[in-house]
Amino acid sequence: MLSPLLDLLFPPKCPFCRRLLERDEMLLCSDCQRDLPWTQGLTGERTGEFFDRCVSPLWYLDTVRESHHRYKFSGARSYAAPYATLMAQCAADRLEGGFDMLTWVPLSPKRRRKRGYDQAELLARELAQRLELPVECLLDKVRDAPAQSGLKGESARRANVLGAYDLRPGAQAAGKRILLVDDVVTTGTTLSECARVLRTAGADRVTCITLARA
Repeated sequence: MLSPLLDLLFPPKCPFCRRLLERDEMLLCSDCQRDLPWTQGLTGERTGEFFDRCVSPLWYLDTVRESHHRYKFSGARSYAAPYATLMAQCAADRLEGGFDMLTWVPLSPKRRRKRGYDQAELLARELAQRLELPVECLLDKVRDAPAQSGLKGESARRANVLGAYDLRPGAQAAGKRILLVDDVVTTGTTLSECARVLRTAGADRVTCITLARA
């Protein structure tokens, strides 16, 4: 009942270009639907040492990067819903086989307190609703390593995250087929380290999904 009133007071905008959406537009404006840097086929996938595949619907370019910065650093939490819808469609198109649950790459407690939310957790919870799967926090970030974005080279990124994550006390990963969620994948070292922890805990399979690929 409140939806029309909310739309009147806060007209929905495209999360990428921020143009007001027309009545016949859902989630994205027609221009962004056509012009966003969509990944195609295998270009939107990568493999990792401890995960089998990572899929992403978008390249991390231009308006995608700008939109993500608003989501991650400027409190645009509402973007999680349209982002997750794009990721759900990507999962339906590119991932075969079932999953038992979703989890996410967590922020450190210090960074979460500073930001006020965990952007990957918001994505995971929205995505779980769309895929009709349970979602659970399986990992803790136990070392507040510097941001991966400030490092150059895969070896430096790998060293930076080694030992930074651990299985959350009481979490059960043994025998599970897990879909691991993050916002952006660059070299895949963070996802691989999280997947290593989950596989060491007995996870049967770890597959990854992100909004965008750098």
